Amino acid sequence: MTDRLKGKRAFVTAAAAGIGRASAIAFAREGAHVTATDIDDKSLAELKQQGVAEVARLDARDSAAVAAMAARTGPVEVLLNAAGFVHHGTILDCSEDDWDFSFDLNVKSMHRTLRAFLPGMLAAGKGSIINIASAAGVFKAAPNRYVYGATKAAVAGLTRAVAADFVGKGIRCNCICPGTIETPSMLGRAAALGTGGREMFVSRQPMGRLGTAEEIAALAVYLASDESSFTTGVAHIIDGGWTL
Repeated sequence: MTDRLKGKRAFVTAAAAGIGRASAIAFAREGAHVTATDIDDKSLAELKQQGVAEVARLDARDSAAVAAMAARTGPVEVLLNAAGFVHHGTILDCSEDDWDFSFDLNVKSMHRTLRAFLPGMLAAGKGSIINIASAAGVFKAAPNRYVYGATKAAVAGLTRAVAADFVGKGIRCNCICPGTIETPSMLGRAAALGTGGREMFVSRQPMGRLGTAEEIAALAVYLASDESSFTTGVAHIIDGGWTL
């Protein structure tokens, strides 16, 4: 299928790498006018070569900057929230600063973009919001993912709350819950474990491989498109069978 998002305007956070980048490119290839944002200017600029219409530096932790960006961008039909950080450790490894940072980036960043872009969606009577959560914390506990799991559970709850509040007003809100996806962030965590780090992540996958950002982006395209018009408030798991 082609042009599944033709005529739609999409806004993506954390678009410089990983799932955010793959989704921004996939949206553009399906005909959407995409505004891709991140704090990595160099990688953002490369998205122009992939058909992304606009790129802009944005710190998703800056409430004033998010509000100003939404005012500049104008109304969108698709909002994809991909900003996030994976903190490693148990509760004993999680300081108050670690807790605050994780919730600010993983959860409150979504609150900021929702507050900024939802009014325009409501005025138009349509909109699809897609939040990146995780299989960890929503469907299954993962070792050494204490605050990360807590934030992703919060994302699932936030998603359902928005879906319930605006289900009769043309707004859909879903979240995607990936398993272990091969992204620069994940490869960095694997490298930190030393030799065999990547293989350790692969070994826990029932399919014998890691997922790809493009596979997550394909689900994001479906949720952004009118094909999913009867779907809202759902945590969509895509984890290669990790939670079976």
